[in-house]
Amino acid sequence: MLVVSLGGSPSLRSRSGVLLERSRQWLQGQGVEVVTFQVRDFPAEDLLHARFDSPRVQHFLQLVEQADGLVVATPVYKASFAGALKTLLDLLPERALSHKVVLPIATGGSIAHMLAVDYALKPVLSALKAEETLQGIFADDSQIAYGEGSAAAQLAPALEQRLSESLELFHSALARRPKPVAPGVLSERLLSARWSI
Repeated sequence: MLVVSLGGSPSLRSRSGVLLERSRQWLQGQGVEVVTFQVRDFPAEDLLHARFDSPRVQHFLQLVEQADGLVVATPVYKASFAGALKTLLDLLPERALSHKVVLPIATGGSIAHMLAVDYALKPVLSALKAEETLQGIFADDSQIAYGEGSAAAQLAPALEQRLSESLELFHSALARRPKPVAPGVLSERLLSARWSI
């Protein structure tokens, strides 16, 4: 299984980034291959000018196409997800998320922003034809404490539990996805099948 992990924060230190990293570690512990992209790693000119031919954008598009699922994490600004994330998602083809499972994650200053996942991010994922978009996770900033020095960030117990449960559901959804059949194999199966009319 291949999962693309996509971070929407422009900051190096980010609470949504903490949840994305925890998700990556959990999935890799289940034997899932995870490739991580951060919006800040893309040249701003490529995003703002929609440079589909940019090598970094091309690499991203190829891995999204190959992926079984995506984990998308974003901070909430002004009651919506990060604008830089939107510019990157705009570079995806119309049906880029068809046959894929998506787990959205968002963090914000208060629970007043909790519905940003449902009313801002999920419609964009739906427009990209995500096969299954899970309930998602929202965490307010008070639930994530940055670690001092090299210490790991700490999550509130309730958030830790919600994250684990959501990742379990995500992993199960990935596992039950129908496996694609190569066109040549499909043709051979159809030709060798016993038909009765």
